[in-house]
Amino acid sequence: MQKELMSANKYIERAEDDQEELQDVPPRESKERSKTSAKSPSKVAQILSGDFLAQAFFFKNLGFIFFVMMLLLLLVAKGYYVKQLSDNIVKSESELDDINADYVELKARFLEETRRDKLVEKLKGTGLKEPTAPPKVIRTRE
Repeated sequence: MQKELMSANKYIERAEDDQEELQDVPPRESKERSKTSAKSPSKVAQILSGDFLAQAFFFKNLGFIFFVMMLLLLLVAKGYYVKQLSDNIVKSESELDDINADYVELKARFLEETRRDKLVEKLKGTGLKEPTAPPKVIRTRE
């Protein structure tokens, strides 16, 4: 119990000593101290010099700052991903246009080669002839 009182007395004595020291300070010095603290650099100057990194505000909000930095990194990554997708879409459209042009060309060539008069010319050597009578349709009742 006496130890507790002694340790409590130490804190009380320290507080009293601190108050006495504060009372001994002349008023001019306290005004000068307030003037120097009022002349702190602007926020922009603190950011450019890096002084804001040592402030308690920065350390208290460090988790939030990392979270915002992570969001910014995700935003940049999303931009690169969208650019890559856009490039892939342009490339795929170009390939599709080429394939479509080839299809139209081959279809036109096929229609040209399978015209009736060309088929008749090709089949003359085989002995097949073009029919002159129209085809007859046979219908059954079911």
